Amino acid sequence: MHNKSFIAGCVYAFLAVGLGAFGAHALKERLSADMMAVYHTGIQYQMFHALALLVVAFAYAYAGDSNKIRWAGRLFQLGIVLFSGSLYVLAISGLKWFGAITPLGGVSFLAGWMMLALSLRKR
Repeated sequence: MHNKSFIAGCVYAFLAVGLGAFGAHALKERLSADMMAVYHTGIQYQMFHALALLVVAFAYAYAGDSNKIRWAGRLFQLGIVLFSGSLYVLAISGLKWFGAITPLGGVSFLAGWMMLALSLRKR
């Protein structure tokens, strides 16, 4: 399972760099400063949590397989899709209702960090 988390972290980091470059070059002239900031927030949180997936992979290596570590990885991935994904769609499309999805991603990130902390609590 740790290989899947490591690969997912690498893929999400790769996508964060690519989407960041796309935003800086292709969207710079098309988005308002406010929407560019929204897009940039999505990139930042995607990269932070791509790195968190690498931490999950190392937690597997350190502590072994556990449901809490597994759930931490799942929650980080869900958070990337919901939080960052909703911000990308909001920034590019201007559809404000996508902003209502963003907090669900934030809660997923928080739950992922809590699961990761609890997984290593007794180690």
